[in-house]
Amino acid sequence: MILTGKTTRGREKNAIEAIRSKVKAENLDIKAVFHPKDLKGYIFIEGKEGDIQKLTDDIRNLRGIIEEEVDIEKIEKYLDEEEEDIKLEEGDVVEVVGGAFKGEEAKINRVDETNREVTVELIDAAVPIPTTVDIDTVRKKASVN
Repeated sequence: MILTGKTTRGREKNAIEAIRSKVKAENLDIKAVFHPKDLKGYIFIEGKEGDIQKLTDDIRNLRGIIEEEVDIEKIEKYLDEEEEDIKLEEGDVVEVVGGAFKGEEAKINRVDETNREVTVELIDAAVPIPTTVDIDTVRKKASVN
């Protein structure tokens, strides 16, 4: 059974990570969870109906479940090959793509996966001051070899 979950817009990934944690901790029968990039505020959850309903109890960014089952044909257009997760590491050069430093290049000093934050130093700054930003507001620069 596939159901649709309503989430806080822009926090779909956070909701999915929280769901993954709860599924592991409580051994729920959830087969898959995904979020189409062009469909803000919604995720699709495949699994046993009772276990899907248990997810809504304490997942912070999950606002509820739409009770109507989704046909796989309706969401096939969103299914694609899984993207490779790009790993950010200390020393990587990134471009800031959001927030006050948008468009600036920076070097990563520290990565905090738990809080999804990175501490960076702006490369072109007169005085390099470490700044902590959300991990989703930086994009790894392509390596030139």
